[in-house]
Order: sequence, then structure tokens, then C-alpha cells
Amino acid sequence: MYEDFRVADHWTGEELHCVWKGNVVAIATRHADAVDVRFAVNDRPLWIAMPLPAWVEFRRLSGNVITDYLAAQIAGHYLKQAVESGYDNGREIYTMSVEEVLAHLDAVMEEARNTQNLPVLPVIAT
Repeated sequence: MYEDFRVADHWTGEELHCVWKGNVVAIATRHADAVDVRFAVNDRPLWIAMPLPAWVEFRRLSGNVITDYLAAQIAGHYLKQAVESGYDNGREIYTMSVEEVLAHLDAVMEEARNTQNLPVLPVIAT
């Protein structure tokens, strides 16, 4: 789904190849209350910051948790929409709100229908 996808840039029409690279708890790296999801966009690093309160809110609303797999799909869905709408302006990091996380989660789950249908993220050898 959104761990490895191609999307056309809204402004230039250039095809962008977006590949998920990993999730990092930003408390350790940026002292931020977020999970940073890293993508390579045509080999350029790009981060989507997802606020940790979204995990709490989703758990409160549904009784379920946002897994690493689901977080990657949510961030990828957000990135694809940002590029298609022209919001992508070359920044290295984009910050989602709790509401955006939940809205993109709903869109991903509508598409996947079940968490068992989410792709297994690749194990990246170092």
C-alpha cells in the first residue's frame, strides 16, 4: 500500500518514488512527543512526525493500538495526499496533528478492510 509507492508531484508532474525506511520514537532523537516515520522520496530523506497522543486517543476510541505497520501506512497515506495536493514543498519534516493521524488511519483501514491485510514491512539489513 503506502510503504513503497509512486506519486506524481502536483506542480511539476514529476514521478516521485516514496519508500518507507523506518519508524523512530522522537523522544530519543528530537525530545519530541512523536513517532517520526522516515521515507526516502527519490532518495531524499523525508520525515512524517506523528504525535504520540494519537496512539492514546485511538486506544481510547477503539480499544486497539497503532502498530508500526499501521503507523507506516498512515504516514505514507498522508505523504501521498500531501504530494498530490501540492502541499509538499521540499521540507524534510512534516508534522501531523492527532486529528490528521486518526483521519488518515480511517482512510487506510477503509482501504485495507482489516489489519491482517496491511503489508508486512520489509526487514532492512544494515
